[in-house]
Amino acid sequence: MDDSFKHQGWRCQMVQNLRNRGIADERVLHAMQEVPRHLFLETMLDYMAYEDRALPIKCGQTISQPSTVAFQSALLDAQPEMKVLEVGTGSGYQTAVLCAMGLRVFTIERQKELYDVTKNRLKQMKYRAKTFLGDGYKGLPEYGPFDRIIITCGAPEVPEELVRQLKTSGVMVIPVGGEHQEMIRIVKMGDGPDDILEQRYGDCKFVPMLGKLDYGGR
Repeated sequence: MDDSFKHQGWRCQMVQNLRNRGIADERVLHAMQEVPRHLFLETMLDYMAYEDRALPIKCGQTISQPSTVAFQSALLDAQPEMKVLEVGTGSGYQTAVLCAMGLRVFTIERQKELYDVTKNRLKQMKYRAKTFLGDGYKGLPEYGPFDRIIITCGAPEVPEELVRQLKTSGVMVIPVGGEHQEMIRIVKMGDGPDDILEQRYGDCKFVPMLGKLDYGGR
């Protein structure tokens, strides 16, 4: 796993670009300086790894552009050692950034092929996330409640089951919508159905959050 001076230089420029775009959370910026994004992509895409663009990965999914990863990570407003649920492991890049921020990460992926590759990659790179194959809509109730939840795919609506897995005062960051998606930050103020504060942060575009899990006979 080569992280050359060339890659490190590209990463420095990426982080400076994130600063210029208004990302001010130093923990997020430090983590993105540390995590080698090119190692989460096919080798042929190496030269584009630090450009601010989403790129294809296995199973018709994408790795989000760096500005989106930074934005969602900053919206979490997470402190070290907080317990975080990530829905949509994907390439594992967002997972690694959360780990580099000092968070205890539980991440769930529904695509078996992607799950197998990414679980092995994270292990090889020594990121200590707990990885699960499962249905993101159901979350991981047996490991909750969580201080923070981050969803890295577009949901048609906010899944109530995931809200239930948030601690009181916990935060969820989720893109919501179909053709038109909006980034929403949810703060759980209490246990009642009306004890939810929604904050909206503008348009976004993610691959859709998939429905009922199909293991394909596995």
